[in-house]
This record gives sequence, structure tokens and C-alpha cells, in this order.
Amino acid sequence: MDKEELRHFLIDSNKAGYAGGEEKKWIKEADGSTTIPFEAGAWRSHDNFFGGEPYGGRIIVFYKNKPFWIMVYYGRIKEGIEINPVYQVLRNALIKMPEDSPFRGPKEYKEGEYIYSNSWEGDLERFSGEEKIIQAENLIYKANYLGGFVDQKRGV
Repeated sequence: MDKEELRHFLIDSNKAGYAGGEEKKWIKEADGSTTIPFEAGAWRSHDNFFGGEPYGGRIIVFYKNKPFWIMVYYGRIKEGIEINPVYQVLRNALIKMPEDSPFRGPKEYKEGEYIYSNSWEGDLERFSGEEKIIQAENLIYKANYLGGFVDQKRGV
């Protein structure tokens, strides 16, 4: 297994996941969360989140049924802002995930009066970042995320 395989899998799973909008494949869990599963070869991802607004969740990627990579995320829209247009901009930005840093959306994406921005540090092994959406110079959405490789060595 190498980082390039993981990188390609993350891009493919993103296109089939929340950003891709194929909600008919999503699973509503008994605890009120939603799971978006994806599989390709030896790879499998499990994106599970709560929300609505605000929202939070985590994506776990398995390689040969072993946990390999994780990302946790939490975001919210400013009070008083209509939710659906903001989340549509977010989905449109996420589908443009950069291939060299497949965490969330691109560094910048513009759609009408909205500007999505994303900044991060690190690489696939360990990273953290923040995304924002601005409308008419007002910050209306913000999310934070972090993650990286997991379960690479056995310990206590």
C-alpha cells in the first residue's frame, strides 16, 4: 500500500460521498447519524456524521479491513443564514477536492456571491485545516478538520 493509492481512493470516495450528493446510497442509523459507505478494491471508507446544522463527523478509511486513515470534522453556519444555499456551495466546493491534498475542497472556490476558502497544514499522514464561506464580506460558515494515518503500529 502506498500514499498514491490512498490519495486516489479519497478522491473517488469524495465524488461518491457527500459532495457527489447520491443520498439514496446513504444509510440513516438508529442513533440519528448518517453513514455514507464506499468501497473500491481493498479499500473501504465509512463517513459517519450528525447534522443538519451544526454538523460533525468522521471518515475512516480501511485497507484490507484494517483502519488506516481518519479525518474528523465539525462545522456550522452563522445564525440567521439560510442553510440550503450554503450547503450547496459547500458540496460544489468539496467536489473540486485538490488531488494533491484530498482533505476537503480547494484553496478557493467562487460561486455567485459566495467565496469558499480552505487552508491546511500537513499531508496525508497528519493534517489539520479550516474551511470558510464568505458572503458579501461576511463570514457565514466555518468548519475545522484534522486527521491522518491511524493504527500503524501496535501498542498498549
